[in-house]
Amino acid sequence: MTDLLKTKLSRRSVLQAAAVGAVGISPALRSVVWAAGSDKPEKEEVKIGFIPLTDCASVVMASVLGIDKKYGVKITPSKEASWAGVRDKLVNGELDMAHVLWGLIYGVHMGTSGPKKDMAVLMNLNHNGQAITLSKKLAEKGAVDGASLAKLMQTDKREYTFAQTFPTGTHAMWLYYWLATYGINPMKDAKVITVPPPQMVANMRVGNMDGYCVGEPWGHRAIMDGIGITGVTTQDIWKDHPEKALGTTADFVKKYPNTARAVTAAILEAGKWIDAGLQNKMKMAETVADKSYVNTGVDAINQRILGRYQNGLGKTWDDPNHMKFYNDGMVNFPYLTDGMWFLTQHKRWGLIKEHPDYLGIAKQINQIDVYKDAASLAKVNVPKDPMRTAKMIDGVVWDGKDPKKYADSFKVHA
Repeated sequence: MTDLLKTKLSRRSVLQAAAVGAVGISPALRSVVWAAGSDKPEKEEVKIGFIPLTDCASVVMASVLGIDKKYGVKITPSKEASWAGVRDKLVNGELDMAHVLWGLIYGVHMGTSGPKKDMAVLMNLNHNGQAITLSKKLAEKGAVDGASLAKLMQTDKREYTFAQTFPTGTHAMWLYYWLATYGINPMKDAKVITVPPPQMVANMRVGNMDGYCVGEPWGHRAIMDGIGITGVTTQDIWKDHPEKALGTTADFVKKYPNTARAVTAAILEAGKWIDAGLQNKMKMAETVADKSYVNTGVDAINQRILGRYQNGLGKTWDDPNHMKFYNDGMVNFPYLTDGMWFLTQHKRWGLIKEHPDYLGIAKQINQIDVYKDAASLAKVNVPKDPMRTAKMIDGVVWDGKDPKKYADSFKVHA
């Protein structure tokens, strides 16, 4: 093919792409649109905050692998110290987006976790892969799971302290749900404190808490350091639960819709890359273990992302429900029921006083249309139903059909 013919075809491609608006066109024409058409990202450099956790990986790898450039944006990951810091920087605009807790986004939108501001969830970043760690001292007294912990707390009376990472966040909700399943009221029977994820291990080492819920690698790190055991994984509380979201403000999505779509597509593709095989997962572990990101040994990350678990007491197992970033496209859709569930738990634990419009708020926050467009660009299948059903550790089924009844149904509550 001559250079002149290539030039003519290139010009023709731009014109064709602009004419059809990138709907139903070939991948080659799509890339032309991103470069020169009306879908060009309005903001080409995007600062995305993250906390040092394994599940920041798809954000990091979208940048490191250059997948972001394919969609016309440059992702700059920004390492943050705490979820409260992420919240503040999202609200004031210092961060464009963040690897963030679902419950933080919903909490800010509702005004229950700091300043009230309309927020947005663009996609779910991962399923599973968190854990509740109990101290070695508790384990030595026989508390190695929920039932034995409840028994010890009945017989050995004292103040028990547990840590979560943010008051309305996922880790708080997993911790509360798990304790309550075994009759422990986290609001009455224990002291609950907030500790940033990277500080969990150090705080347990000096005896500041009896247990904590956090994302990996800080569960496995406690086992490696000989100071804690895994009492339960969060996938055993709720198989394929939502975990981190790609969050931003509603204002950002309104002002930069093409940018929101482009970044979502890039991170979708990065998650797909991670889950594509062993070699990619090991490369991801090596990358995010670096001091620029999680700042830990690769061996603290690379076992549990493959489903290779140990509890710190000699038990080992292969868990098929380990941390997933894509899982054939099942991970990333921002299900309305996922967001609604956090609101039901916020009501259960007194974080909100009245029943909100559960479905209406989820529809406001979860940017399903943006996600669908991004998924189309990244060639990711989209589920037909924005609602899904889950069976929890206590046998209770959540389907989103009657959130008020569900929120009021728990025997253990605030």
